[in-house]
Amino acid sequence: MPGKRLLHLITILPIISPPFVGAVSILFLFGFNGLITKQLLQLQDFRIYGFQGVVLSQIFTFAPIGYLSLRGVLESINPTLEDAALNIGASKWQAFWRVTFPLSLPGIASAFLVVFIESLADFGNPLVLAGAAFPMLAPQAYLEITGSFNLARGATLAVILLIPSLTAFSIQRYYLAKRQYITVTGKPTASTSKLVSQSAKWLLYSVVILFALLVVLFYSVIIVGAFTQVWGFDYSVTMKHIQYVFDVGYETVKDTLIVAILSTPLSGLLGMMIAFLVVRRVFPGKGFMEFTSILNFAVPGTVVGIGYILAFNRLPLILTGTLLILILNFVFRYVPVGIQSGIAVLRQIDPSIEEAAQNLGANSLTTFRKVTLPLIAPAFFSGLVFAFVRAMTAISAAIFLVSANWNLMTVQILNEVGSGRLGVAAAFSVVLVLIVLLAIVIIGGLVNRWARNTSTIRF
Repeated sequence: MPGKRLLHLITILPIISPPFVGAVSILFLFGFNGLITKQLLQLQDFRIYGFQGVVLSQIFTFAPIGYLSLRGVLESINPTLEDAALNIGASKWQAFWRVTFPLSLPGIASAFLVVFIESLADFGNPLVLAGAAFPMLAPQAYLEITGSFNLARGATLAVILLIPSLTAFSIQRYYLAKRQYITVTGKPTASTSKLVSQSAKWLLYSVVILFALLVVLFYSVIIVGAFTQVWGFDYSVTMKHIQYVFDVGYETVKDTLIVAILSTPLSGLLGMMIAFLVVRRVFPGKGFMEFTSILNFAVPGTVVGIGYILAFNRLPLILTGTLLILILNFVFRYVPVGIQSGIAVLRQIDPSIEEAAQNLGANSLTTFRKVTLPLIAPAFFSGLVFAFVRAMTAISAAIFLVSANWNLMTVQILNEVGSGRLGVAAAFSVVLVLIVLLAIVIIGGLVNRWARNTSTIRF
């Protein structure tokens, strides 16, 4: 379809910026002094705060996460299976509903689980848009802990958050464990999907275009705000906000990059190794390991941050205020995404491919490195991208772990918003998005090159 690569980049934009940037964009457009509500439509009583604002911001923020989770799974489905269904008389809809959709269920279930938990534990969007009329658990736990200094009540709210998350995870695991989804068998796959008719193609394409236009609108507001004197009052162009980022905020940008570069490969590799153990190995405690791997992702970031402070603020491990505590936080908090993506793809790969490598003399490590990892490269890429993005953009746990020696851009952005310096906050956001976009291109190139170099298996 036209502009496929561009649409891919636009679609993932919402997950490569701080989670509250979408909420700030909504306020810029639909708030009391919003560009649309006040400047264009001159609405007096329109309120974006509450349920409708949170739903809009979370769809905008988390739809790309589902897209990344599903993309790797769909790329792994053998299109010759769809050809076979069409050749024996199935309609395009029947081939999709009875072949493609069932084989996609691991990815759909994983995407649903990740987005569901992300929405439950979301901190930035509700903090900006929910307001007192629509309180939500994650920001309420944060306010109880930091505002009222009531650790017991904040911890109780965090425990309540775990109940729906664990329920969704249990249902997903029970449902998928009863079925097989193997499609990567080592057999030729020289075909492309023929399921989508021209009319369906352009209908789906129009939906993608509408979402892309919404993303462009939201980020255009942020860009304009970065070069505007005072949003809503003085729209004259200025460069002072960008200069501030590279002058006063240079150390913050450097610290954020160091943390992200160190934590990303650790998170990606750990996620793929755990996924491999869960799907391919049988050992005592396997179900418990899979079950607990998602727990850190389900807990609100504010509780995770306070937990790290309480755990590492005394002997024998005093890590508060250090680089190591930030790396540990990002690795263990966001590795579940890589695990879920890896599990979804590994369930589609026939184990006989790995067994053949071992029969030829390869040990388990060589088989994993030269056979399994290249086959799950799409999921590995998704895990790396998500780990890097969250290391650059996370706020809820990191706000408790930064110090005078190690600060992060997201914390700096939140401080600027709290101080009313929206132009500086927008400038930091623009710089952060550009850094993450460049990193995604680099990670994608490295993963593709590595997968090509290891596609010819030698023992």
